[in-house]
Amino acid sequence: MRHGKRINHLSRQTAHRKAMLANMASSLIEHKRINTTVAKAKALRMFVEPIINRSKTDSTHSRRMVFRSLRDKFAVQELFRSIGPKVSNRDGGYTRIIKTGFRPGDAADMCMIELVDFNEIYGADTTAKKKRTRRGGAKKKDEVVNPVAAAKDAVADATDSAKAAADKATDAGESDSSENKTDDKA
Repeated sequence: MRHGKRINHLSRQTAHRKAMLANMASSLIEHKRINTTVAKAKALRMFVEPIINRSKTDSTHSRRMVFRSLRDKFAVQELFRSIGPKVSNRDGGYTRIIKTGFRPGDAADMCMIELVDFNEIYGADTTAKKKRTRRGGAKKKDEVVNPVAAAKDAVADATDSAKAAADKATDAGESDSSENKTDDKA
């Protein structure tokens, strides 16, 4: 029985599985996204997230621990130079898995795994969005007053424009009557 054994062996021996995950993690760090099967992506996520978490602190010990897992010094340099500082304010969830369909040859469930902070499409709006909570909370007084004040300003603007139009009409009427008076004198 396999009660409580959560690791997916991916139909490989231990050495082959570790080498494959190290190579996939190096490719993910280098290219910021890779295409693979869903099972491999889930195993890779469990493998690479602690490594990315370790890259937040740039120390010799952290570099050696990461190199022990990745076995690629260029991937370690990239991880500590560009990825570590960018994810330093994130508590977890460094990767995203997006399903892309099925592979034509064997109908394997395919996906794209990517680093969350390096996606230009999704990452662009995150700074502009306001952080939301699940609880509604009370509205601020400014938010309640602003629509009323805006409505009052709109009504005041409408009445001002109506008065201006009426003044122009009376001015036009006076100028017509003054022209009539000059015509009468002639």
